[in-house]
Amino acid sequence: MALKLHGLPMSTCTTRAMVCLHEKAVDFELVPVNLFGGEHKQPSFLAKNPFGQVPVLEDGDVTLFESRAITSYVAEKFKETGTDLIRHNNLKEAALVKVWIEVESQTFNPAISPIILEFFVAPKLGNTPDQAIIDANLEKLGKVLDVYESKLSSTKYLAGDFFSLADLNHFPYTHYFMQSPWASVVNDRPHVKAWWEDISSRPAFKKVAEGMTFG
Repeated sequence: MALKLHGLPMSTCTTRAMVCLHEKAVDFELVPVNLFGGEHKQPSFLAKNPFGQVPVLEDGDVTLFESRAITSYVAEKFKETGTDLIRHNNLKEAALVKVWIEVESQTFNPAISPIILEFFVAPKLGNTPDQAIIDANLEKLGKVLDVYESKLSSTKYLAGDFFSLADLNHFPYTHYFMQSPWASVVNDRPHVKAWWEDISSRPAFKKVAEGMTFG
């Protein structure tokens, strides 16, 4: 039975899970959820995720929410197929992957996500983007990427000279950010730019990116 992923192909968190599934060459069914119609707040969906957010992964009797938990589950369950995203045969490398997974979640994401929400999502909801929020977080993001620039000057990817879940988890927000007026924040840092061009050219990323539009 194919896995079921409930979400939308424009959703950052849904696409994070989708890229992971493609990297692992796992068959899955994308079950659309009408976010703008409030479907994610209906009892049938809340039974899957009581917080009313996408994505939700159903794998037999296992139901998971939170996209990073889903990617970790998929990477571990299917560790023998597709791309090794967690370096499961090397304790040191696996630990470094976990470090940079945390960095993405706790440091990178809090800086970049408000920019995406204000610039792309707010207009869809009939609101005017708050430039003060954007500017404050651009400053935060720049400082984070200064650290990335230093790290990526010595290794090809964040956890080492291998692509991993640590890199993959950056995909959705960075993809949208590079379509914003502030892509220079990435492009002005040569090692960060090279890293992004590398990972965003992967077949799994390109396949998912085709459906990522707020239009």
